Amino acid sequence: MDIPMLRKQVVAAVAAGVVLAGCSSAPPAAQPSVTFGSGASATPGMPGMSGMPPASAAPTGSASATGSPAAAAGDEVSIDNFAFAPATLTVKVGSTVTWTNRDEEPHTVAASDGSFHSPGMGTGATFSHTFPTAGKFDYVCSIHPMMHGTVVVTG
Repeated sequence: MDIPMLRKQVVAAVAAGVVLAGCSSAPPAAQPSVTFGSGASATPGMPGMSGMPPASAAPTGSASATGSPAAAAGDEVSIDNFAFAPATLTVKVGSTVTWTNRDEEPHTVAASDGSFHSPGMGTGATFSHTFPTAGKFDYVCSIHPMMHGTVVVTG
């Protein structure tokens, strides 16, 4: 048998194998679907996330975004299970609010009006802001904008 004929047979066999493999492949698996709306939970946070145990009642210190303790905090907001708790906090003018990240993911605290914005906070890190004037201050996590909360400052 000569070499050109052998090449033609090898090429033909490979081509036939490719065609047969394409024809005999299984149909693709069904694509996953996402349903919004009616299945929503009344519990804040991300579905399927069990969260962490509640924080202890002992006050944590006001601190920088690195989580190092400082002076005692006034009012506190916990960041847990991709939610701010409490979602709405009412404080007096001059109060300092401290946010503590209890999630394993980084978060921020950013006022909608731009009056305050934390750096990225890792697990255990805190951010504090003093509210010198009365008003309603809405805020979000700039990394996860579905997370939102409000501080109401009264005279």
